[in-house]
Amino acid sequence: MILRVPTMHKPTCTLLCWLFALPALSALPATETPPPSTPVESSPPVRSTWMADNGNGTYTNPLFYDEFSDPDLIRVGDDYYLTGTTMHAMPGLPVLHSRDLVNWEFLTYALPELDLGPAFRLQGGEIYGQGIWAPCLRYHNGTFYIFSNVNHQKTQVFRATNPAGPWTHTELGSSLHDLSVLFDDDGKIYVVWDYNEVMFAELLPDLSDIVPGTKRVLIPAGHAMGEGHHFYKIGGKYYIISANYAPTGRMQCARADRPEGPYETVVISAGETLGTARGWGLQNVGIGTPVPGPGAKFSLFKPEANEFGAVPLHQGGIVDLPNGDWWGFSMMDHGAVGRVTCLSPVTWQDGWPYFGLRGNLGRSPRTWLKPAVAAQVSPSAPYQRSDDFAGPNLQPVWQWNHVPVKAKWSLAEKRGALRLHTLPADQFLTARNTLTQRAIGPQSSATVVLDATGLQAGDVAGLALLNIPCAWIGLVRTETATVLRYYDQTLDRTLDLAVSGPRVFLRATGNFDEDFARLSYSSDGQSFTTVGDELRLPYQLKTFQGVRYALFAFNTSGREGGYADFADFRVTEPQADRTRNLPVGKVITLTNLATGSIVWANPHGMLHWVRPGSKEADGPGVRFRVHDHGQGRISLEAMDGRGFVTVVGLGLSADLQFRQQETEDSLFQWQDLLRSQCMLLSVKTHRYVGLDPATGEPYSADSPGPRPDRRDGAVFSWSERPGN
Repeated sequence: MILRVPTMHKPTCTLLCWLFALPALSALPATETPPPSTPVESSPPVRSTWMADNGNGTYTNPLFYDEFSDPDLIRVGDDYYLTGTTMHAMPGLPVLHSRDLVNWEFLTYALPELDLGPAFRLQGGEIYGQGIWAPCLRYHNGTFYIFSNVNHQKTQVFRATNPAGPWTHTELGSSLHDLSVLFDDDGKIYVVWDYNEVMFAELLPDLSDIVPGTKRVLIPAGHAMGEGHHFYKIGGKYYIISANYAPTGRMQCARADRPEGPYETVVISAGETLGTARGWGLQNVGIGTPVPGPGAKFSLFKPEANEFGAVPLHQGGIVDLPNGDWWGFSMMDHGAVGRVTCLSPVTWQDGWPYFGLRGNLGRSPRTWLKPAVAAQVSPSAPYQRSDDFAGPNLQPVWQWNHVPVKAKWSLAEKRGALRLHTLPADQFLTARNTLTQRAIGPQSSATVVLDATGLQAGDVAGLALLNIPCAWIGLVRTETATVLRYYDQTLDRTLDLAVSGPRVFLRATGNFDEDFARLSYSSDGQSFTTVGDELRLPYQLKTFQGVRYALFAFNTSGREGGYADFADFRVTEPQADRTRNLPVGKVITLTNLATGSIVWANPHGMLHWVRPGSKEADGPGVRFRVHDHGQGRISLEAMDGRGFVTVVGLGLSADLQFRQQETEDSLFQWQDLLRSQCMLLSVKTHRYVGLDPATGEPYSADSPGPRPDRRDGAVFSWSERPGN
């Protein structure tokens, strides 16, 4: 892929907005400057599912609030295409399309199914956390290519002249871990792969294997390179972007004048968690360990509050716009929801593509202006998550757990229902024909109607949280009755309850930022009863995926049994509508999460803090009106008459002063952290409003970004107050 370096390096985006609180007593003389442009009013549509597009010219990370790991992204003309890892889930390798890098539509799966032996079908083994992963997406001379890894197999190659398919499938003669392919402009095809020690070779023109004699070490071990490579030619130079984990996630870049090197390396993104803490983990079950059965013990752990792990942005690459701007894409671990994809502005400096904005390189905003493309795109989501099962096909969001048995499921046998015929299995995690979709954050619930009329003795069917440990709720047919059963694998706990009939509503509700869920049931779909305890949801390396909602039916008697009918599957997302999370026109109070102090317009003319309960905390100096300037940019007017918070000088402590006239230096990009938490990103400094919790200094506009625990002084909670 031949790309170019922009000749002008102007910033194209700014970082997340953050708030802090501490004391200060100094002021600079006011200066009169023209007010900023007229505010642009916007009325974003109400959302029922997560959309990154805020409807006001900005976007908020992540692009998708469900797992989309190991992303690779390319531009072809004015169009962008994206794919990512799908492991053992079938179909695999989703191909998404966008015109603006923010709103994506599903086109197809490049891989309908991958059946390379009995384990891929959950017969005498399994491929949890394996299957197909770390794809490389490329376009060359009218053909789209996806190169991807499969554990214990050779590298798989997929081709299509239309990204919507059909895709053909062949196999490379070698196995290349975390590969990236470069079609150079001299007709040669290069490939890099491996971890730490970066390997290099030339590929044969028919992509059947590497050219004999060309395999060599490109970058020796010990040069800070990692894996998940993305190989580019930009402005005549060769770049390799990789993810390193030593011992925390970051993005590394290598650069050379020739494809064979020598390469020099720098870090282009580090420490950016977007205020996300590392989630619960599981220590004693991973790839290569057996699927845990009844009685298994699980070693769950909660990391320290600011332990990075693999949370910081890592494993991604860059892409250019037709206008010469550049953008970065990468993933981050996001607790039980899995690994999510994020979008970052890229600033070129000294020939290196740094993630972030000038003045704050290496860090990325949570919210920023959308890419400057010609297309006018409305906010949208790539998937419809709810499914009434009335159509001839499943919604594309669904994926089977391993390769399904086609003759044992149907959408046609009962109108408006998914019918799963039971196949023998000893437990849920080994049950075939389990239908799944990724749980979506930050909170969601999945509800389904189960009709168990067709179950036979030994059959079990229901709704599960596919994870390790797993949990499920469903109906079990014994020799004499049908009972409601709840199972928690963490505690190996089973609860049986009587039900009045074979039809029941089942619900799983999860908080996928806090890593817990609950299961419940209802006879009428209105009043739900919670069963069991709060379920802890770790991210673990056995399935190597986030939690999934799953519909299942299997037989525990070692035979094929009856069938279960599932209808009216509904996903709800209570925090999907963020239209009220930007309180424009409102009067608010800001409380610093690090100190508990309240942001205050100090009489000495600077932004300071006061303690709750003090006389000042009840006065007008702690109330600020939020003025809308369009594109998510706001100004804060102190309600005590001091004027607008304005960044002067370099934005150091006490450089947040008050001016009667708004200027460009009074603008902040509002950063929505959900649950009434926010940050303020200075449009002037590209850094966040904050304070040092240890010193008691006044506020500054020079914080690089938040810690995972959000208690570094740059994050606020906000509440609406009566105005004047």
